[in-house]
Amino acid sequence: MATKIRLARHGKKGYPVYHIVIADSRSPRDGRFIEKLGTYNPNTNPATIDLNVDRAVYWVGVGAEPTDTTRAILSNKGVMLKHHLAGGVRKGALTEAQAEAKFAKWVEEKEAKIEAKKVALKGVATKSAKERMAAEVKVREERAAALAAKLAEQAAATTQTEAAEAVAEEAAAE
Repeated sequence: MATKIRLARHGKKGYPVYHIVIADSRSPRDGRFIEKLGTYNPNTNPATIDLNVDRAVYWVGVGAEPTDTTRAILSNKGVMLKHHLAGGVRKGALTEAQAEAKFAKWVEEKEAKIEAKKVALKGVATKSAKERMAAEVKVREERAAALAAKLAEQAAATTQTEAAEAVAEEAAAE
């Protein structure tokens, strides 16, 4: 039986969430599968990937063929690197401890990059929010100044008309 590591689409229309599954290559995309390895949510920034790395390494090791997208996801989570390091251990090029140390170092660097991206995105969002708030404050101040000027004109006009009426009343009284 030829197995594939592929995505099974779930979620609502226009908002997909995918399950990463092991399935027979002849079964339909969202059909029967052998094992669920994790989930992939492309709607977040950066995309959220939950994956059982050990099971994924096992399936890659026994010959399951990942699709192009799942290969990118597996590479992103370090499954392909771990499989490569396991091959080096089998051949005697390095020890299990060295392979684990290399993988742990890689995972640490990858998590740091992801965290840096999250912080940068949050900083951009905060900056744009501050800019929008400053623009709103400026518009509000301009409106308040225009309203104050209009009220001052109206007050001056009313005092002039009241003064003219008072003069007219005095003239009429004399």
